[in-house]
Amino acid sequence: MASGNQTEDAKAIKALIARQFGSLCWKPGSAADWEAFAGDFLPGSALYPSVRPAKAQTVPAFVERMRTLSGGALQTFHETMLGSEVHVFGNVAVAIAACENIENGKNVNHVVEMLLLVKDGAAWKIAAQAWDKVTPDNPLPANLGRRDG
Repeated sequence: MASGNQTEDAKAIKALIARQFGSLCWKPGSAADWEAFAGDFLPGSALYPSVRPAKAQTVPAFVERMRTLSGGALQTFHETMLGSEVHVFGNVAVAIAACENIENGKNVNHVVEMLLLVKDGAAWKIAAQAWDKVTPDNPLPANLGRRDG
C-alpha cells in the first residue's frame, strides 16, 4: 500500500506527464508551449525517440526539431495521455505512460513512454525519457489503454 507521500508524489508525477503531453500540442495560430515542456527536465536529461538505432537527444535539440516540424510538414499535433503507472521510492520514480498522437488532424499513433524521475527539492523532474510506437506486434498494454482522469 502506498504511503500518503507516495500517493501525492504519484499524483504530482501524473500531472507533470499530462503537462508534458499538453505542452506539445499545436495548431495554426497556436504554438506549443516549448518552455513548459523543457522546464520539466533536469539539465542534461536524455531523450530516446523510437527511431533505431537508439541515439540520445538533448531536450534543446528535441525542442528545436519539433519546433521546425510545427512550422512545416506537421501543421497540427495533438497528444493525449491514455493511461499511466507510477512507482515512487523516496526521491526517485519511474513512470510508464501511454499516449495518443494525432498528426495533421488525421494520422493517429499510439506511443508508450518510460520516464525516470528525480525529486529535486519539492518538484519532480525528468532525468531521462524513452518511447516506442505501438504496433500490431508491439500492442498497447491493456492497463495503459484507459484514459487517466
